[in-house]
Amino acid sequence: MTQIGAQMYTLRDSCGTPDEIARSLEKVKVMGYDGIQASSAGFNTLDETELTQIKQALDDNGLVCGATHESLENMRDHTEATITKHQILGCSYTAIGGTLWGNGSTAADWEAFCKEFNGITAELNRAGIRAGYHNHSHEYQILDDGRTPMAIMLENFEPHVWLELDVYWVAHGLADPAEWINTVAASGEKRIPCIHYKDGVVNGDREHVMMPVGEGNLNWPAINTACADAGVEWILVERDSGPHDPFVALELAVKNLRAMGL
Repeated sequence: MTQIGAQMYTLRDSCGTPDEIARSLEKVKVMGYDGIQASSAGFNTLDETELTQIKQALDDNGLVCGATHESLENMRDHTEATITKHQILGCSYTAIGGTLWGNGSTAADWEAFCKEFNGITAELNRAGIRAGYHNHSHEYQILDDGRTPMAIMLENFEPHVWLELDVYWVAHGLADPAEWINTVAASGEKRIPCIHYKDGVVNGDREHVMMPVGEGNLNWPAINTACADAGVEWILVERDSGPHDPFVALELAVKNLRAMGL
């Protein structure tokens, strides 16, 4: 059964302390979410006592931490602390938020990253925590050998590494989100357990504007069908920016998703 979670990066300005996070969790539950994704904003500076407090707040509100976002550096240099964090939160999925930003990366650079990431994530996997990669749009650039970074990652990641597709950024990269959900799902068992949902429009100045799910131009019937076929466990709603207040954006998104039958 697919569950819907709120990516807490959306509420980063209201998650500066454990008490603020707890109050935000109460609001997320009232909106109708099943759980959250703990973000790198607000959550990554918590000590074990504070993490235990957050786990209690999750339990008190009937919420689950379906996934987290972690930095590559935390996974590599603070592996044991990262494992402990996820054990406290009762969470078995995490992902990094991208790498090799900007122009100039080559196919060899991405292959080297894949090799490094396979090794970094292997110890987490042995501890029962699967680590993945969250895309933006630069992973759809055409590299020097004619491939895209997304294609290289699918070819080179070990089976334990998953892909946290962000449907808005796939579309921003001029690719088809539903098609890529199918492609990732076909590359290995449980390759896409979690996915990021956000929507978007283009304004009169031809600028891309992020919108709450269901309030923009993305093809949600096709995306939802692809996610169901792929066995996605967590739909994680995120609002990076946009014209709506973050809490309003989350509330609109889950209302629209429930109206879609999710």
